[in-house]
Amino acid sequence: MEPASRAQLVQDARRGSNTLSFAPMYERIVIAGAGQAAVQTIDTLRRKGFEGKIVLIGEEPWLPYQRPPLSKKYLAGAMERDRLLLRPQNFYESHSVETRLGRRVEEISRGDQRLRLDDGSSVAYDALLVATGSRPRPLAAPGGGLEGVHFLRTIADVERIRADWAPGKRLVIVGGGYIGLEVAATARELGLEVTVLEMADRVMNRVVCPQVSSFYEAEHARHGVRILCNSKVRALAAAPGCGRVGAVVTDDGEEHAADCVVVGCGVLPADGLAVASGLVCENGVVVDDHCRTSDPEIYAAGDCTSHPSVHYGRRLRLESVDNAFEQGASVALNMLGIDTVHHKVPWFWSDQYDLKLIIIGVGQGYDTVVMRGDPATRAFCACYLRGGELIAVDTVNSPKDQMAARKLIAARARPNLEKLANPAVQLKDAV
Repeated sequence: MEPASRAQLVQDARRGSNTLSFAPMYERIVIAGAGQAAVQTIDTLRRKGFEGKIVLIGEEPWLPYQRPPLSKKYLAGAMERDRLLLRPQNFYESHSVETRLGRRVEEISRGDQRLRLDDGSSVAYDALLVATGSRPRPLAAPGGGLEGVHFLRTIADVERIRADWAPGKRLVIVGGGYIGLEVAATARELGLEVTVLEMADRVMNRVVCPQVSSFYEAEHARHGVRILCNSKVRALAAAPGCGRVGAVVTDDGEEHAADCVVVGCGVLPADGLAVASGLVCENGVVVDDHCRTSDPEIYAAGDCTSHPSVHYGRRLRLESVDNAFEQGASVALNMLGIDTVHHKVPWFWSDQYDLKLIIIGVGQGYDTVVMRGDPATRAFCACYLRGGELIAVDTVNSPKDQMAARKLIAARARPNLEKLANPAVQLKDAV
């Protein structure tokens, strides 16, 4: 039987056909990195009929798992480890995926298309996906190596943190972003005394407007969290007579007593492997709108990538489960020869106490904020506009508005500001 034409493949993909008839572009696909992007690539490849070899390589000993619960339910002990898994063991077995867990890729040899692993073995590829994610930003202050100082990125990190926690212990969190505030909420619910040190003038300052920052600062204060903004860490000091952290010292000379510290200063792209192999990198692995790197046989997806945003007209590097999911699917389709542009409007979420913050779009560069609803009701929105166009919406406990926001932002809507500010008018009707 003749292989299907590319046009037919695209039509089948758009109809959602479970399998495709095609002449495969590649016979052996290798994935470096075991997270959301990797799993979605595998799932899409197999659902669309790819029958070649797939090899998954991950540094951690665990099968790919969800990271968002690490700072919330899993940290709180309210979720078992098995429930973190994105897919169970039998998924990889039934999809004929070779898994190499607990192994680190040391080198990409692009000339002969092979990976060298830390155990001395090598793996050949026809196409490679770099899905190495991100890594915690180091703390630029002495004392980071003291016992009791933690970062939070992996299952092992969480288990070390939990071993250090007990009701009444004094926890200092460095950084008032998503992770820092989620850890603060979890710790307070477990009975720890919590101080958050944020070097900027407000929490979550990179991603939300001052009104939303103020709301969250007030909520954390109501739960007993002490938040100190404009507080830059100078050093971490050891407790007397031991190598364990005892205090965090800020630039103003204040010492904040600490039985343990969690550093949440953001993340950096884990692009060291790509940089060493000569791939173009700038704030992440640079990819085109098909998730292809500067090497046509190497793709990249997830937190480690810098991709062109059709919607926002600039490059973005997104730390987002949704972005990893969408890019993973796009990579798979492009590997199969199905021309697929990655162009989704991104979204993010954060759970703190009983508050669900969902951010649709990217609000950076906004010139107008319209508040929709009263924050005192604990269900409201902040709408970001630039030149009259709706570019992002923060929703707090407002599921209907976040669904409408997706469509309006994708459509480049220019809403009526009076209607936008009136919660009695449905968001979809504010245009």
